[in-house]
Amino acid sequence: MTRANSPRQFTIRPVPPFRLDLTVWALRRRPRNLVDRWDGATYRRVVVVDGRTMELAVRQTGAAAAPRLDVTVTPTPRSETEKWQLLRLVDRLLGLQIDLSPWYRTASRDPRLRQLADRFRGVKPPRFPTVFEALVNAFACQQLSLEAGLTILNRLSTAGGASFGTSPNVGYAFPAPESVIQMLPEELRNIGFSRQKAGALLDLARAIAGHELDLESLARESDDAIAQQLLELRGVGRWTAEYALLRGFGRLLVFPGDDVGAQKKLASWLGRSRPLDYAAVGLAVAPWRPYAGLVYFHLLLDGLSLTGALESDAMLASAKRS
Repeated sequence: MTRANSPRQFTIRPVPPFRLDLTVWALRRRPRNLVDRWDGATYRRVVVVDGRTMELAVRQTGAAAAPRLDVTVTPTPRSETEKWQLLRLVDRLLGLQIDLSPWYRTASRDPRLRQLADRFRGVKPPRFPTVFEALVNAFACQQLSLEAGLTILNRLSTAGGASFGTSPNVGYAFPAPESVIQMLPEELRNIGFSRQKAGALLDLARAIAGHELDLESLARESDDAIAQQLLELRGVGRWTAEYALLRGFGRLLVFPGDDVGAQKKLASWLGRSRPLDYAAVGLAVAPWRPYAGLVYFHLLLDGLSLTGALESDAMLASAKRS
């Protein structure tokens, strides 16, 4: 008989090719991310399902060409419905069932793109579990460096998210709208949000918690229709809307053209001596549509590789296996 608080393991076979390490890095972006945790071999995230705090732990046991993932859920799901909710969440987070064969065919026709695609072969386009989380990530990073934005997001999660485990292995769930609305504007200011961002965050959380806004239902709309509705929300500009389209709705056509870091990476990769503006980014990525968003993720990995993060990660994983 399975104890209520014991772990339960499931097996998932992603559409190949798949590499967990690269996909997790595309999701977490920097080592300091406390919500999406990675130790070189296992990806962990704390989630709340039907009011119950649980931890997902994902390991890859098959090669990229024949991938197999072992997913451990602690505590064990109480029902088949809860189990499938969790597995759908893992699928969304890591893009497991997305077939990227057309992307690789597109890349094969462009020597520069083929080199990039081959270098990071197996990465899938990750998505945040909710559009709310995607928008809050964007709010935190608006007009700030990614490092500063992640510091704010870490503080928000430790202040308002459910915790799981004990120190030094405690994990934090990303706070739901219902948790955020319990926080005072002053608390959000102390976390690092500006007055304007705190107001936008609280407005968004109240609208979702009060069932006045259903962001997930927008998934049935076109990219342009979603962007138009997002732009009507307080604190949402063009970059935030495009960021949410890519990382929240999984629209791979979108390359956030106002992303300063991505502009610089794209210009450098293309060998351009001058920075690219929004219009120039659009022209540059047009030949790669509908996969411009995948180029965005690949350039993110390229930047992480230049910092040594991916190589250090590989050495850590090797040490854990030995």
